[in-house]
Formats: sequence, structure tokens, C-alpha cells
Amino acid sequence: MSDETLDTHQKALAYNMERSTYGTIAEIGAGQETVRWFFRVGGAAGSIAKSMSAYDMQFSDAIYGEVDRYVSRERVHDMIKKEYDILIQRLDDSRGKECAFFSFANTVTTYNYTKKSMGHGWLGIRFQPHPGEEFSEIHLHVSLKGTSNYQDQETIGILGVNLIYGTRFLNQTPLKLLLSLMDNLSRERLEIDNIDFSGPAFSEVDNRIMALKLVQHGLTHTTMFQADGKLVLPAEVLYKKAVLVERSRFRPPTHLNIDMLNCALKAFKQETNLNDENIVVISEMTLPDLDNGDAGINIEDFLQRVDILCALGKNVMISSYVEFYKLSQYLFKRTQSPVAVILGIPTLYEVFKEAYYKKLDGGILEAFGKLFRHDMRMYVCPTLDKNGKLITIDNIQVKKHLRHLYHHLLENGYLRNLDTINQKHLLIHAEDVLENIRHHENNWETMVPQKVADMINERNLFR
Repeated sequence: MSDETLDTHQKALAYNMERSTYGTIAEIGAGQETVRWFFRVGGAAGSIAKSMSAYDMQFSDAIYGEVDRYVSRERVHDMIKKEYDILIQRLDDSRGKECAFFSFANTVTTYNYTKKSMGHGWLGIRFQPHPGEEFSEIHLHVSLKGTSNYQDQETIGILGVNLIYGTRFLNQTPLKLLLSLMDNLSRERLEIDNIDFSGPAFSEVDNRIMALKLVQHGLTHTTMFQADGKLVLPAEVLYKKAVLVERSRFRPPTHLNIDMLNCALKAFKQETNLNDENIVVISEMTLPDLDNGDAGINIEDFLQRVDILCALGKNVMISSYVEFYKLSQYLFKRTQSPVAVILGIPTLYEVFKEAYYKKLDGGILEAFGKLFRHDMRMYVCPTLDKNGKLITIDNIQVKKHLRHLYHHLLENGYLRNLDTINQKHLLIHAEDVLENIRHHENNWETMVPQKVADMINERNLFR
């Protein structure tokens, strides 16, 4: 097909006229919005074997089995599996040599007028790239931003067409397929905040890279990996949990990084009376943390950092929220429990730079009003100045006209000193460690956890 971006009508018509794919579309929650496009443009008899919707929960359970949540990845997986199995059972003998089969499904909730809550949903497709081949799959989650049912329904219909079209014509170029999901859509209408490619058609796809691309290309603001390396939906992980975030480059993670996190976690649990089960601990990197200047984001370097953090048992978040107040807003939309951020004195200086807040009408006051709200606190690690003097939140020097604001935050407990930190670790600087690794100087091994040193040496990382 041409590289020209087709509109939704053209995509649906091209798919119908291609005649080499045949399958089913099952939709729950937002109407028959995807299949409607294929019927509207004509020629659907050449591509659609069946369309259906089971709105009633009992009907849905009778067809696809019982499930705890109807808008979930589990439900959409059950749907595409059931429909695909029926398709193969009924049509493989008669059409299997000439048609590549597919089953597409979505389960969606749209904008809720009563609760004033935004919609979201899961979409999935199981497909054969060519007749008789083993199937592959794509699952994705979408957060909808429409303020009416109609807006969200229209969005889901277009997105569904993009996904079905992409698996047929773009499956050999997964990144292009990923970006094509936003054809004829805008970031004001939705975010695609989770995606998973699986099967032989995507045997060379690393889903962590695809998740990074979602953030890098603005399809979402955050993506998250659990300690086992599995991609997860941040909203599900953060729901009703207290959150502790350490923001750093982690290139590589040092004893100082780990000590800061451990000290902050101990203080956080004591102050909130929460245990480990109620707290999500996150190691966060922003897109600028991953940027290598003119070279852009080095994918290999990104994966090395994620691998090390996961090996240390950390949850990893990648975000586009450079400003802390935007990170705070994001977290408090997903939990009402306490939130804490770990940072060092140099980063605290950056937080007080007014240049970051020029786009806000209220400047730094508006930003801090958004940042220090609800139950929010910052654990600040001391630092040593060039003369070896210990700099803490108690003797830091901020600009004269911001001192009253600073002391307000200090006196009200928004800023808290990490005074239990091992001061020997304050001499460790990640930039120096990285240089020593690159120059094969062995003293760097004493500056990082043993597991980190072993991984760097065994895999020859950061060199």
C-alpha cells in the first residue's frame, strides 16, 4: 500500500476490497462502532464473516465465560480467542487455503455523565498474516478523553479500523503499525497507554521498546514495567496505593540511589503507618533522562537500565512529565493515598527555577499549588558542596524573593530531610561511575550494588 495516510473510509474500503482476509468483529460497551465502518463503505461481505455485541452481562458470560471485570484485558482476550476458535472450526476447511483469518474485539466504557468520569477500554486482534499461518496478536488499552458518548464511540470506531487495517498491511513494520493507530485521531481524544505484540509475526518485537515509543511519540505520557519486566497499566498498579517515586537517570544505579530509596521508604512507612502491600515503589526516568543529545534516545542503553532496575526488583516508569507538578497531578488522578517523591538538593534547586513555569499564568505559585496538594511530600537527600560542607534542606540557599515560599513548604512538612542517609554514599556520582566503566577502571564496582556490577561485567554494559 502507499505511504500516504488514508482516511478511515479509505482504510475500511481498501480492507474490504482486498478479499484475502476474513473474520469476525465483536464489540461490547460502545456499540458496533468499528464494524459500522466496514458495512458503511460497502463490500463487507468479502471481509466480515460475523459481527456481534453482547451487552447484557449474562449473555456475555454465557458466550465468553465469567470474568471479574468486563472492561479488561482478560475479557477482550477471551472474546478474540472464542471468536477465532469458532472461525477456524467452521471455515478453515472451506476458506482456510485462500483467506487469512482474524478476530477483532473491544470492550469499552465511554464518558459517564453521572460520575463525570472519562471512558477507557481494551482492544485486541488475533490474526493470520497469510492463509494457513500461525496467528499473532495485539492487545492495547486506551484512555478516552471525550466529554460525550458520541465522541468516545467515534474514537473507538476509528481506532478499531486503524488496528484491523494495520495488522493486514503494516504487520511487517511494527513501529509504523503502532504510529498508524493514531491516523485520523488526535491526542486530545485519547491516549494509548499500553500495547502488547505477540506471536510469530512479531517475534523480533520487544514490547518495552514499543512502550517507550508510545511515550516518545506522544501517544501517552507514561508507561510502566513491573520488576519481572512485564508491561502493566499504570492506572491499575497505582489504584488506591500510596506511591513513592525516585526520579533519576539510573545510569547506572549506584549505592546512593539505593540508599536514598531505602531511607525514604522506611520514613514513608513510619509516617503513614502503611506496609509494603499498600505502597508502590517506582524508579522513574523521564524522556530527557534517556536522551543522548544529538543522537536521541539510545534504545540499547534504555534497555540496559531497565534490565538492571528490574533485576534489583524495581518497578520502572518512563514518563514525559519533566515538571514535578505534572507528575504529581498524574499520580493524584489515580490514587487518593499519600504520594512521595525522592530527590537530591541539586534537583530541588531545579524545582525552584521559575523559568520552568513561564507558561503558567500563576507561575511558580500555580505550579506549587498543583504540586504540593493532598498528601504530598518530598524526601530530599543532602549533598556535599565543593568544600565538603553538608548541604541540607535546612541550610539551602534559595533566591531572596522565594524564601518565604520555601519556608512555608519546609514548616508544613512538604519537604523532609533524608538525614539517615549514609554520608559516604554522597561522594558517589553516577557520571563518574559511568566514565570509570567506560575506561575499564575497576574502582567503580565499589560504588554500585554487587548485582549491578555483576550484570555490567557479564553483559559488557554501558561500554
